[in-house]
Amino acid sequence: MINSNTRKSKIKGVELRIQGIVQGVGFRPFVYNLATQLHISGTVSNTSAGVFIQAAAPQESLDSFISQIRSEAPPLSQILNIDVLPFDPNLLEDSQFHILESEQGRTANTAIPPDIALCDDCLEEMLSDKDRRFGYPFINCTNCGPRFTIVETIPYDRPKTSMKVFPMCAVCREEYHNPTDRRFHAQPNACPQCGPQISWHDNSGTKLVCDSPIEQTISALTDDKVIAIRGLGGFHLAVNACSVKAVATLRERKNRPSKPLAIMVRDLASVEDLCHLSPQEKKTLLSHQHPIVLLQKKNTEVLAENLCPGVGDVGVMLPYTPLHHLLFAQADCPDALVMTSGNISGQPICISNEQALTQLGKIADFYLLHNREILTRVDDSVTKKLHNEIRLFRRARGYSPSPLLHAHNLPKVLGCGGGLKSTFCLGRENLAFISQHIGDLFNLESYEFYIESLNHYKRVFEIEPEIAVRDRHPDYMSSHFAEGLDIPVYTAQHHHAHAVSVMAEHNLTGPVIAIVLDGTGYGTDDTIWGGEILLCALENFERMGHLQYLHLPGGDKAAEQPWRMGLSALYQTYGIDGVIEKHLPPLLQTIASNQREIILEMIKNDFNSPYTSSCGRLFDAIAALINLRLHCDHEGHAAMELETLAMNSYSQEWFSRLDRVITKPESSFLRQKDGKWEIISTEFVKMVVDSTAKGFNVSQIALDFHLELIGAITKLAIKLSVQHDTDKVVLSGGCMQNRLLIEGLFYTLEKVGLQVYTGEKVPVNDGGISFGQIIIGGLQHVSRNSNEGHSSIR
Repeated sequence: MINSNTRKSKIKGVELRIQGIVQGVGFRPFVYNLATQLHISGTVSNTSAGVFIQAAAPQESLDSFISQIRSEAPPLSQILNIDVLPFDPNLLEDSQFHILESEQGRTANTAIPPDIALCDDCLEEMLSDKDRRFGYPFINCTNCGPRFTIVETIPYDRPKTSMKVFPMCAVCREEYHNPTDRRFHAQPNACPQCGPQISWHDNSGTKLVCDSPIEQTISALTDDKVIAIRGLGGFHLAVNACSVKAVATLRERKNRPSKPLAIMVRDLASVEDLCHLSPQEKKTLLSHQHPIVLLQKKNTEVLAENLCPGVGDVGVMLPYTPLHHLLFAQADCPDALVMTSGNISGQPICISNEQALTQLGKIADFYLLHNREILTRVDDSVTKKLHNEIRLFRRARGYSPSPLLHAHNLPKVLGCGGGLKSTFCLGRENLAFISQHIGDLFNLESYEFYIESLNHYKRVFEIEPEIAVRDRHPDYMSSHFAEGLDIPVYTAQHHHAHAVSVMAEHNLTGPVIAIVLDGTGYGTDDTIWGGEILLCALENFERMGHLQYLHLPGGDKAAEQPWRMGLSALYQTYGIDGVIEKHLPPLLQTIASNQREIILEMIKNDFNSPYTSSCGRLFDAIAALINLRLHCDHEGHAAMELETLAMNSYSQEWFSRLDRVITKPESSFLRQKDGKWEIISTEFVKMVVDSTAKGFNVSQIALDFHLELIGAITKLAIKLSVQHDTDKVVLSGGCMQNRLLIEGLFYTLEKVGLQVYTGEKVPVNDGGISFGQIIIGGLQHVSRNSNEGHSSIR
């Protein structure tokens, strides 16, 4: 309150317009309490444009007010911008400070916060038998709980969420309206008397009467049953992660033979017992987001051996909802629970009870349901520590829909994404809203999820795109969607978009050398690219080099059957002599001779056997040649196992060997052909075949392959950096999720004085290309309309 002795002439006024994640995170009570403390009069309110403040006080108090808003904002908030404008203090009705009701504005410049893991205060209350919310699985406050998954539109207020059907009781209502309470305007605020409830159901959906659905769930899990649990952004399928039988049952029913399964464990001590854990990984596990963190296994005795066969990492997360904590609070709860997406493989996760009962009936034995509707499906996020940083592999719960701030003023633009690990991205001015992980866009259900999510983003953020940007591949469903819009459509080459996503995240304009290694992407020469060395600006690029082309027999089928790439690589290297049965590796000999003949005829006659420079398919070929894997049941299967096998021979000598590779005057794996540099894939094949013939350890052969690939790429990057006078290198593409590749390339490239960048907040896999697309297409659109060129590779 303003002291009555203060002369009116000393009172100044300011109007603050704050954009960012400032709703649903305790921002207004923070402002209220700060203003009261500093004796400031005025108002604070939520609008679609953000938080709106009118404040009056002596200038010194206002300066302190603005400074503390910037420096002491609630931990879950993210301030993107504060506009400070003059304001006439005489317009205020009194000398108090008030929190006003939310109002709808013209433009949605605010951002809805993502869903946040249960906070320590709420956890303590839930576990206290003296608290009125003891054992309540929907406890939350301003600092935690559901946000994005329950929101219809903004401003983020209870009537615009799925909590609108649960009128608050008198006690909850008092908390909600008290600015000094931790639950002030916590939109999902509820208690056992007025809020959502859980229930226990059999396989047919019939509700089973019981004293405690939580106890029933644990009893079923210890009995190796599969439970469908309705969670925060969708359903999980849960089983005892310590039981080989339970994991095998889940795999069989879900038709997921060997793809790694993520687990949830009780607490950090449990993680430390199972896995190697760095301080950064520990911090990430305990963060507000509580993502899945891919960790190196340490104790292999506790977990079921069929949990993540053939790979060295296990995906681990900590409980992030009250319900999770209540499950692990039961004395008989298994040490670890599989918590995998509740869906039919290849389809979006289920969010409604009705959908789950229909789709998961052949998988789940029981259902743990609740009656709070999920409005937006959001899967668990996935992270991994690579080269001293935690990097997002899947951007979803806890991160979406938080905006990314970049350095470019874009029109309203839609990046439509690709085919695998699909996302879309909406852009406006210097903000980018990347969608949650959608998944592989190859069926109607996933496409409908894509459209549903896009419409939700457009409505919530009030962005109606003026232009769209699609991948160059004409047959992606996302490309067809873009072409069906009645707006201008730009095309971004797949690997250019990969590179620009990293450039934009790190505010690089170019030219940069981009090393993009992934599975497949449609090239400008109508071949299938995937192992690319580009010279990139934001709007354009030039292909400087690539992996040597190999035949891709059967097209996409080759990604599922690495033996096809093994035959292709042998034929390319040695001709027909290389594929005579007696010369084949033992595992390739197990393929029926008539099947091998069909594939060889396809290659020789160029029938359904396009050329590819794919790094992913080269990994597949090597895996087949060292008798590792002939068939894949999930994307990157062979490559992941090849990396794990190589890690078995990894030691500190690795870095000394890298030093020796990059100090060689020339690389036998490099040559110039048709005006471009080529990394000679057949030389890797010769190395592997020769090493195998000499009886080398197969793990060492796998490590040597990684070593020589890193060496060849580094040598080429050095040449191009000198030739084009740039010291900046970006690394992207799905293969850059490989620990040996990413850390090896950082080591060698930085060793020779280059600056190296890769994705952190944006996935380097195809989940990040929609962000690159909006930058490429948005800047091209601005250039065309202004007749001004932007950054050039020249």
